[in-house]
Amino acid sequence: MDRLKPLPLLLLLVTFCRCQFDACRSKVDPGWEAGPVWEDSACQPPPANMKEAMQIRVDPPGVTCGNPPERFCTLENPYLCSDECDASSPDLSHPPQLMGDRERGGLITYWQTVPWSKYPEPLLANITLSWNKSLEVVDDLVVSFEYGRPTSMVFEKSTDKGLTWQPYQFYADDCMETFGMPPKRVSDLAPSNVTRVICTEQYSRWVGAKEEKTVVFEVGARLRVFAGPKLLNTDALYTRLQSSKALRDFFTFTNLRLRLLRPALGGTYVQRDNLLKYFYAISNIDVPARCKCNLHASRCALRDATLMCDCEHNTSGQDCQRCNAGFESRNWMPGSFLPLSRGTANACEAAETTTKCECNGHSNRCSFMDFLNVVTCVSCKHNTRGHRCQHCRLGYYRNDQLPLDHQDVCVECECDAVGSRSRHCAALGACPCRQGATGRRCEQCLPGYTRRGGVVGCTANVCDEAQSCQNGGTCVDFLRCECADNFAGVYCEQRVCLKNSGCLDDNTSAASPPVTSRLRLPLTLSLIAAAAAL
Repeated sequence: MDRLKPLPLLLLLVTFCRCQFDACRSKVDPGWEAGPVWEDSACQPPPANMKEAMQIRVDPPGVTCGNPPERFCTLENPYLCSDECDASSPDLSHPPQLMGDRERGGLITYWQTVPWSKYPEPLLANITLSWNKSLEVVDDLVVSFEYGRPTSMVFEKSTDKGLTWQPYQFYADDCMETFGMPPKRVSDLAPSNVTRVICTEQYSRWVGAKEEKTVVFEVGARLRVFAGPKLLNTDALYTRLQSSKALRDFFTFTNLRLRLLRPALGGTYVQRDNLLKYFYAISNIDVPARCKCNLHASRCALRDATLMCDCEHNTSGQDCQRCNAGFESRNWMPGSFLPLSRGTANACEAAETTTKCECNGHSNRCSFMDFLNVVTCVSCKHNTRGHRCQHCRLGYYRNDQLPLDHQDVCVECECDAVGSRSRHCAALGACPCRQGATGRRCEQCLPGYTRRGGVVGCTANVCDEAQSCQNGGTCVDFLRCECADNFAGVYCEQRVCLKNSGCLDDNTSAASPPVTSRLRLPLTLSLIAAAAAL
């Protein structure tokens, strides 16, 4: 069966297809005398317009027009009701499959419902799109309406082939009145809430049927939050996708559903004297997506009307979701986008391989060192090291909550550059701190110390709540006391005589330092602070 035909070269799709993860195996040169060897890498199929493979169902039965034949009007010409819908006539019928056909020769074909003749009973219609396969949406989902966009509707998705449903987005001309939600746009979202389900009024207000036809579920704008306005920073996007299961799940679906709740009204209230002008009509649905193959396949094809991944890495299943028989030496894992550009295959391995070579799932190559009589793993991945890839690299520590063969078992120490004495941490992730620093990463200061910025780190306070300035002195940046004119000393504890004005207390004048000594104090305090920073 032919592969799915690709979408036009939209910027997003071109960016996604640019060399990254388009092949499951490649030749690498490890620098040995044996020369280049084949090495597995993460891979995924290219995007395609999945409307070529979708199944369409419309509910309730009888909501499609034409049986019996009937007339209808348009909102532009509400009293010219000469158009007909007749299911028995090929030229006058509007069946559901016309939502997914290809428009040829400029002729627009569309599915259409019966008119809203039973008002005030709601005119409701559900359109269910099914693939019987996990897909990942990669660009905007676009639905093209004829004769006016709905006043209110809900876009839903299912990830379990239609057993359960959840909203993707709400649409209304008044979100608060219809759904009890404040209106938002995707541009209002941030990286922390980019998967939020919102209600938008952008596609429901009446602006004329011929001017605006499309209703969009904006995927590209959500991806731009991570990849930048021109979608050039795919490294940042793939890094975020790898670290966030919720983000990956948000773009995953097996079915989509449009719940049409209220047709276009032409910007007015329902006019009961002409209900034939109210109906739904959809000419096209574009679904830019790719088959979800868990990064174990670079190709997806229709076989016997079913989408299947062409699985690699010794995996099998419709989504490459399990290991082949005889390759269950460790638990199945999806591929990983990291390290960037090639990722990690996490291929299933044969049982006999591990009897000679046990690498805890972090390498699939071993070398026998005859002078030591041991088998050692080569090129440990996932930041591991050791002859069985059982230890973490320097600068990483083990997450005891995960099994040793998990790809995220080694966590980066992330020791603070100025607060720690080394970038290497202890077994539980604690970094070795410089004097005055504390916290797992040495990113905080102990009481009595302050972070000065730059490369200084935490330095001891000269004055603070524990040792405050005396005699009305003011603590400046915890580094020095700014004293009144007649006091000096580190804490302004010494009374001084002012020139030509005598002493306020003759008993202390002899012990007071001369004015020239007091003037040298700021310089002395600066030298003390500089010495403490070394």
